[in-house]
Amino acid sequence: MRAGERKLFFVFIAPPARHNVRVTGPFLNALGILLGALLGLAWRGQWFARNQNYLKSALGAFTAFFGLQLVWLNVGGTFTTVLKQLLLALLAVVLGHLAGKILRLQKISNRLGRLASARLAAAQKNPPAPPLAGFTAATILFCAAPLGVIGAVTDGLSGYFQLLALKAVMDGLAMTGFVKLFRWPAALAALPVFLFLTAIAAAVQTYALPALAARNLVEPTGAAAGLVVCAVSLVVLEVRRVELANYLPALVIAPLLGWWLR
Repeated sequence: MRAGERKLFFVFIAPPARHNVRVTGPFLNALGILLGALLGLAWRGQWFARNQNYLKSALGAFTAFFGLQLVWLNVGGTFTTVLKQLLLALLAVVLGHLAGKILRLQKISNRLGRLASARLAAAQKNPPAPPLAGFTAATILFCAAPLGVIGAVTDGLSGYFQLLALKAVMDGLAMTGFVKLFRWPAALAALPVFLFLTAIAAAVQTYALPALAARNLVEPTGAAAGLVVCAVSLVVLEVRRVELANYLPALVIAPLLGWWLR
């Protein structure tokens, strides 16, 4: 085992480097969308529809694993220290959910989702659909996904791009259906998704990371992000409905709690 490496479920995990971080997640997300579009245009069969449940289960399992991995990488020390870190992250998630409700983040997310769904429903009723409608719907859905925001934040903080790599697979699978409805221009949604996620990751890396690292507050933020990702897995697996957008303020509250309770 290399120095600093830790073990989770028989898998050795090396913590991401905290210096010279390169933001790669947004690029992977955009690449996944483009590859999904190519696959959708080339593949004429119904393999994805027939295996939808298997794909959903696999994506949900990977989401849960990456969430736990993110928590694992951001806690450490004695049993008491780890317990305090987990309680702080859990408290940040609870308070973040309350803050999200006050800010009505989920209602905003639902409004955007309905806008995209209306374009999809119109395309299914009256094909062929306008390409611009597909581009708009795909951009809204892919940019508004809470997993994308969390992934961009963790990528900017520590170079943990795995969440956006997972989202790349999800968006790529979704794009296979988009291009069948809206043709190839829908794939151009990869560009605004790349710019949006890159802007978040770069802003976090440039402005938030130095301040958090100087006060040892990167880990509380990462642990809270991991818990929120675990909640994302419940939605992917359709175990229960979770107001994911309302949990996003936990990423801000976690370092504040860590600083205040120090």
